[in-house]
Amino acid sequence: MTGQKSKDKHEKFMKAALGYARKGLGKTSPNPAVGAVIVRKDQIIAAGFHRKAGAPHAEVEALNRLQGKARPGDTLYVTLEPCNHYGRTPPCTQAILEKGIRKVVVGMKDPNPRVKGKGCEYLSRQGVEIVTDVLEGECRRLNEWFVTYVTKGRPFVIAKTAMTLDGWTATSTGHSRWVTNERSREWVHRLRNQVDGILVGVGTVMADDPLLNTRLKKGRGRDPVRIIVDTHLRIPVNARVLGHAKGSETLIAVSEDVPSRRLGRLERNGVSFLTCPKKEGRIDLRALMDMLGKRSITSVLLEGGATLMGAMIRPGPQPISSARSRAGFIGLPSRVRPCCTATSRTFLLRSPVSSSTGISP
Repeated sequence: MTGQKSKDKHEKFMKAALGYARKGLGKTSPNPAVGAVIVRKDQIIAAGFHRKAGAPHAEVEALNRLQGKARPGDTLYVTLEPCNHYGRTPPCTQAILEKGIRKVVVGMKDPNPRVKGKGCEYLSRQGVEIVTDVLEGECRRLNEWFVTYVTKGRPFVIAKTAMTLDGWTATSTGHSRWVTNERSREWVHRLRNQVDGILVGVGTVMADDPLLNTRLKKGRGRDPVRIIVDTHLRIPVNARVLGHAKGSETLIAVSEDVPSRRLGRLERNGVSFLTCPKKEGRIDLRALMDMLGKRSITSVLLEGGATLMGAMIRPGPQPISSARSRAGFIGLPSRVRPCCTATSRTFLLRSPVSSSTGISP
């Protein structure tokens, strides 16, 4: 097989593995979303994906669906380097060898500095042929939140804002509901279903009294942790974000100046406090991101308001200023453009109206 034909074949089956990996998005944290397929004579004969933390990894799920031992020529395609250490599950390298797989094609090496390359190196020493970096960019983008978390120790931040066509987040009358359309709002709820946390400032809570949960058309979604930045603890005791179903959680980030007796009036099931240092009179957002990372919160959807959004993306040593930017426009014809250089990912949900004309029905 020529070099180009081999490359095309590897990319074809890696795309199939990526398709399986996407089935786990939003369900595997703090683990990455991984997919795997086993190919025999140019046909996929088994496949799997990582379903949740603690469950079998994608390679093992695919191997378990393979009838009997592997045959000569069988190839395992996996989007992330197989692990070679004991965690909540045994090493995937062990399962690969026991099943008799002699060729493994890897999308990207594990970005975790403690384990990077070790799985591939071990399999290679055991005589397994290894091919790496097949569609590496696509595999990395699929798990960009995991890459940020394991390399920086803090969440990957997605900044979402709704804007009118002339660049405002509210109309001239001050209304921000609804600046966008139903399609945009439905997309946001799908995004909420994939992240670990939603981050807003207390001003948004006081102005809009949001639920900050996930509402999908087809069944109930998974509610992320709701994170409220509230330096002086101004949140109303009857705010809807504080009263949720069992199993959901709300974190309120307050400054060290807030006395414990004031915290007590909001203590209830599902509500916790993060006491953060201040910077220029407000919560030190970089310190907050580090605290969230220690809680294994790997991804955060930043939903505003304007003050918090500005503080997060302002040039300088901000929590997400060193990350790559990407912007998506939802509500107008779909397209992707560069937006700003400060955020990990920014989505502008644009409305077909201007701030002076009001909000369309």
